[in-house]
Amino acid sequence: MKTPETGIKASAELTVSDAELAVNVGSGSLEVFATPVMTMLMEKAACSCIQQYLEGDVTTVGTELNIRHTSATPKGMKVSAEAELTEVNGRELVFKVSASDEAGSIGEGVHKRFLVYGEKFTAKTKSKLK
Repeated sequence: MKTPETGIKASAELTVSDAELAVNVGSGSLEVFATPVMTMLMEKAACSCIQQYLEGDVTTVGTELNIRHTSATPKGMKVSAEAELTEVNGRELVFKVSASDEAGSIGEGVHKRFLVYGEKFTAKTKSKLK
């Protein structure tokens, strides 16, 4: 695996539809962009940020997410998330994440991911079923 360097960035976006509303994902009763979906978009941006550095069976798993969702977004608006790699601590990767809609910032925080071997990680996880 090539070692990722701090400062690399990537983004992910979507247009808010019924599927991304809090009332429909179980995170509230209002027809606004759901915090869990914003979280997913932030993680997707972080994954995209380092995708080109992953080789073979190496992948990442999310281990920590500390975010604030600061502004509501209505159905029909575009939302984008950006991730910037700020630290590489061995197998731990730390990202600054943010999200915005067409009107401005809607969230920010820190996300950590850990480098793992996919097959080994999956086997260990499935061993819980025994």
